[in-house]
Amino acid sequence: MATGEQKRSGLIPIAPAPTTQNGGSFQSEMSPNACHTCAKRKVKCDKVAPICSRCRKGGFQCIYQAPQPRPRKRKVLGDDVLHRLARYERILQQHGLLDSEISPLEDISVGHVKPSASKAGDLLTGQGRLQHIDCHTWHNLSDDETRHISDYEEEDEMTPNDASVAGVITPDPLTGAFLGVQQSLLQYHPSHADAMVMWMTYTENVEPLCKVLHVPSTDEMVRSISQRPETASETDECLLFAIYYAAIFSITEEECLKRLGHARSILMEQLHFAARQALVNASFLKTTSITVLQALHLFLLSSRQVYDPHTYWILTGISARIGQRIGLHQDGEKLGLPPFDVELRRRLFYQVFPHDCRVSQFAGIDFVSLPAAWDTKPPLNINDNQIWPGMTESPVEQKSATDMIFCLSRIYVGRSLAKLGKPIDSAAPWALPDNHEAEKVISAAENEVEERFIRYCDIVDPLHFLTVGLARSGTTAMRLKIRLSKIRGQNATDEERVHLFMLAQKTLDTDAAIHGHGGISRFQWHIKPFFFWGTRDSFIYVLTMLLKRCDLLSPGEIEAAWNSIEQLYQHHDELFNGKQALNVALRRLSLKAWDSYKKTSSAPEPDFISTLRSLRERREKRQNQRGILIYPTLDATLSTGPSPASDINTSLGSLSDTIGLDIGQHVNFDVDDWLFWDQLIQGQQGQY
Repeated sequence: MATGEQKRSGLIPIAPAPTTQNGGSFQSEMSPNACHTCAKRKVKCDKVAPICSRCRKGGFQCIYQAPQPRPRKRKVLGDDVLHRLARYERILQQHGLLDSEISPLEDISVGHVKPSASKAGDLLTGQGRLQHIDCHTWHNLSDDETRHISDYEEEDEMTPNDASVAGVITPDPLTGAFLGVQQSLLQYHPSHADAMVMWMTYTENVEPLCKVLHVPSTDEMVRSISQRPETASETDECLLFAIYYAAIFSITEEECLKRLGHARSILMEQLHFAARQALVNASFLKTTSITVLQALHLFLLSSRQVYDPHTYWILTGISARIGQRIGLHQDGEKLGLPPFDVELRRRLFYQVFPHDCRVSQFAGIDFVSLPAAWDTKPPLNINDNQIWPGMTESPVEQKSATDMIFCLSRIYVGRSLAKLGKPIDSAAPWALPDNHEAEKVISAAENEVEERFIRYCDIVDPLHFLTVGLARSGTTAMRLKIRLSKIRGQNATDEERVHLFMLAQKTLDTDAAIHGHGGISRFQWHIKPFFFWGTRDSFIYVLTMLLKRCDLLSPGEIEAAWNSIEQLYQHHDELFNGKQALNVALRRLSLKAWDSYKKTSSAPEPDFISTLRSLRERREKRQNQRGILIYPTLDATLSTGPSPASDINTSLGSLSDTIGLDIGQHVNFDVDDWLFWDQLIQGQQGQY
């Protein structure tokens, strides 16, 4: 019988060899497997039964046990095989040899692995949540196993509510680190009247420029919950406070007092807390709810001045990762979703991911967050009243101006930029191997946007006028960027310099026209900080030409340029801000260019030049009184040739932060040092 130890271990010894009638033994047999003792000691076993030679010599117990049978592996087709099959399928369809509605891949048994050619992945649904699965590890699970993933995560999300450590509830790691606990926000809900004012403000000022919501269905939710806040779910509460916060962010102090009777600064602080806490209450890091992601995007869109550029980039990265988890990078139509969901997912995709890309550049990182396999189509050119929850047929796209006109214009310009492989917000000029090919791409983008959208714009409508300005400044900025490389390399011809000057002047004129439109004030929150593509580059280049190469320009061109510069200062009072390095350098460059111009002109000094001169004089007086001697070191940094970009930016930034004053006229920068300007531009972008 087996000993107690053998029973516990589950090992059954092989019976001893039977003896013959005369006391001899039968010849020893060979076991096909090593004994358990030799295998455990990791030594070679001669497999002699009933006891091997090593166990006999060492006096060990020799036990043989057959190994457990290995599970049969399901053979799957590799990615390369599936790609080839998909290619052959397309060829057969192109030649009419295969019905396009029938895919040969559907008849191939490859277990649960989805064909890589489609790259659609799986979409897990349930209880109002969506989770996209496109990892091959998950595909190897059965349908029944993947069906319960969301259920397990739902149980895990509920665990913190049932168990707490020392009275502190931590819904998830990041939000727990910031805020620590969940709490009721019932007391932060505004009155129904104030809620409706903020909702209408949002629909007028914010939604036309980002279009992440369906206004009719959201309107019903806002009206209902604002009357009975206690009925709000965590996800709805998230969206409500994000809407309120974005609405207050979009108006001025005067407008806030007039509409709501409260100081904007106080409401911003209260609503920022409430919106942030609502995200924590909804465990946003683990969410698979599109409503929570909509709320997070609106919250971040309105918080760009709250966080420093690097923290802000981390937060927008979270929104992009959540979007990828929900599967926004896969077109909802291919995933078999209802038309309403398809449209909302497309809208959100083209807001969340480009926003993260732009913010990464503000943080000084050329980073594209788009998943490699993304295939999401642009949203349709439709109005919100053409879609509704529960609809079964896709809406008919309009050939006219719709609610989506601004966003779609921006999307199509951005898609063209993606073809060039360069981000438009990147500070540095582009150095492309073939500018002729780039020009073809730009011209094609210009024609597409003009044909699809601009032709239907009514410039009396502020949103349409803004759309025209955006689209045309975008294509102009692309042309500017591809030509700046020659200016940077100082090998541009006089003709090329003049042509670039005209492009830059065109951008400044567009900026002036937009700000001069009477109805554009409600969009100032979005366009105020040098909103239009290429404005900063254009401003610097125009001033540089006026200072060093005005001999290439006619008197009429010079006068028009100074008029544009004057309008730019009128519309951008942030240029007078004394603590930002880029603005300091631009003011100095403006004064230098004007002082050079007045040597050959009798034109009266404009008010903005007098203001810049007065600012400089007051600053110099303060500096003399305080005996500041920091400038020689900075002069050496900037006058010894191109320094590392980070050193320039750090020197300028630390100086402004340390003394709280402008850099002053003692900085001897070279207007042709584009490395210097690139870094100042990028540093300024990080402020917004």
